[in-house]
Amino acid sequence: MKTEKRWVVAFLLITMLAIISLFWTHTPAKENETFIASSQINFADVAWLLTASCLVLLMTPGLSYFYGGMVGKKNVISTMLKSFISLGVVGLLWVIVGFSLSFGSPIGFQIDGNYYGIIGNPLDFMFFDKVEVLPHKLLGSSIPFVLFALFQMKFAVITPAIITGALAERIRFISFLLFISLFTLLIYTPLCHMIWHPQGLLGAYFGVKDFAGGTVVHMSAGFAALAGVLVLGKRKKSKHIPTNIPFVLLGTGMLWFGWFGFNAGSALAANATAAMAFATTTVASASAMMTWVFFDRIQGRKVSALGACIGAVVGLVVITPSAGFVTIPQSIFFGFIGAIVSNKMVYWNKLKQIDDTLDVFACHGVGGIMGMILTAIFAQGNNASLLHGGITVFMHHMTALLLVSAFTFGGAYLLFKFTNFVIPIRVDEDSEELGLDVSQHGESLI
Repeated sequence: MKTEKRWVVAFLLITMLAIISLFWTHTPAKENETFIASSQINFADVAWLLTASCLVLLMTPGLSYFYGGMVGKKNVISTMLKSFISLGVVGLLWVIVGFSLSFGSPIGFQIDGNYYGIIGNPLDFMFFDKVEVLPHKLLGSSIPFVLFALFQMKFAVITPAIITGALAERIRFISFLLFISLFTLLIYTPLCHMIWHPQGLLGAYFGVKDFAGGTVVHMSAGFAALAGVLVLGKRKKSKHIPTNIPFVLLGTGMLWFGWFGFNAGSALAANATAAMAFATTTVASASAMMTWVFFDRIQGRKVSALGACIGAVVGLVVITPSAGFVTIPQSIFFGFIGAIVSNKMVYWNKLKQIDDTLDVFACHGVGGIMGMILTAIFAQGNNASLLHGGITVFMHHMTALLLVSAFTFGGAYLLFKFTNFVIPIRVDEDSEELGLDVSQHGESLI
């Protein structure tokens, strides 16, 4: 009966949202100090960003195949659904208030006479107010503002979806929905604002370079996954045989394909930077895949399709924060070193003991960390990196690395605890033994 009441509350919430949206008085955008004339739109940029947005959206179902093929046969559907459902949950939250919290006018404090934000004003773009065809002067001046908002939505969608791999085979579905809602609003949006808003604390003051989300997406998801594993505890049967390796191969292909939108799209224009990001993304992933395969073999393990896929994804993660800031040869090194470090972490006994089901922290968390460190060393352009005389920028990156790690891990840990207080997050033993496909969703592969 308690479960039924929870679902009734959830349905009432979506009903209230539908009613509010029906009577919401939409505020149109006008040409002013924030928005410029639609005549400034570059149609090539629009075409590319529309394509990139579609590519990034494809990554979430790609991730569901990637994860779904790796879990046991009793939990394939439940694992895939937890990734896929983010399109619905986060998509709606983004329109209601998430985008405004991420890119609204900064709310923060002054440092040395300059104002830096830690989160956006939730009222600026609530229900996509003013988010229309006029370009924003600071946030994509050659594309409609609504296109920028939708492109960023896809990043917000996939971030909590990444977390699901660590919690697979034991987390209650409705609890997961509550957690990703809280995570998106209380962890993702302030981190997004601090790094990607022109006046964000980490980006504007600390000079943190994150071209496409190594910190905002992968580090936040990786540390949240680690926190969730510690709160949930180990599965009753920690080992399982991957159900469908072809699913993993398919998911990897979809992720790699979609990642071109993820990285190259972050140039926000059809330009040379997008082309370079496209190239470094391809090469880093290729380098990491081959490094993972060879490193596995010299460690006495067989060459496996699973290993090749994991290596490719790790390469994509590591290059993400610097895709538009480094050269193609440097991207080979990024993939190489990232694959070795993540490979060692995947097989590290202490991580195995806490039962991160699909090694999310070892791949996304550690990959994001490595990407951030390497970016601080090699990146070119404004805010010079260590190799270009930017010792201050490097030290700021390392400080930000500690701050982001503490914020995302500590914040997610508290959110998991709160979620567990409201709705127990772990299924009972009988449901876990039966498998979440049947016990949570009444569906099965057979």
